[in-house]
Amino acid sequence: MFTLLDLPYKQEALDPVISAQTLSFHHGKHLQTYVDNLNKLLPGSEFESMSLKDIVKNAPAGAVFNNAGQILNHELYFKQFRTVSDAAHEPTGALAAQILKQWGSIDVFKTDFESKGVSLFGSGWVWLSSEADGTLVITQEQGASNPIAKSLNPLLTFDVWEHAYYLDYQNRRAVHLSALWQIIDWQVIENRYDF
Repeated sequence: MFTLLDLPYKQEALDPVISAQTLSFHHGKHLQTYVDNLNKLLPGSEFESMSLKDIVKNAPAGAVFNNAGQILNHELYFKQFRTVSDAAHEPTGALAAQILKQWGSIDVFKTDFESKGVSLFGSGWVWLSSEADGTLVITQEQGASNPIAKSLNPLLTFDVWEHAYYLDYQNRRAVHLSALWQIIDWQVIENRYDF
């Protein structure tokens, strides 16, 4: 049985980038529903004893994949944030070096990442992931998809489902995505990039 992720910060901690109201709905309602749904689907299935990652890697398209994918996506998403004052605001080390190698600057990378998030049609996620050799790739994933299903290592994600931003930003997805950099804790992302 899976349980709802405990947030590593208080609900108001990400204000004004993400309001306590949005976080309450997004974490407490949307994510809780995915957890509840998956727990109802697993008993007696071949996925019952698998980890979230293994379910996402192995489940065919459908309810089990969708709910497991959304739980995994949201757990990675919520764990990458810190308060504006506590977040490590710029990447360092091997991750920063790889970003500079591939994009030339952190700002160019951020612009590219945001652009992929803005241009993703419908609901989904934009991801920064690493390949087995450490090369970085930005992908747009529809619905509940996660780059792990493509044998990539997910590092950083922006949720572009409307429930992630609509209470705070209405239809201004681009403004929301640009604001998220203020609360990204790059130390968390660097820890996921194991090179």
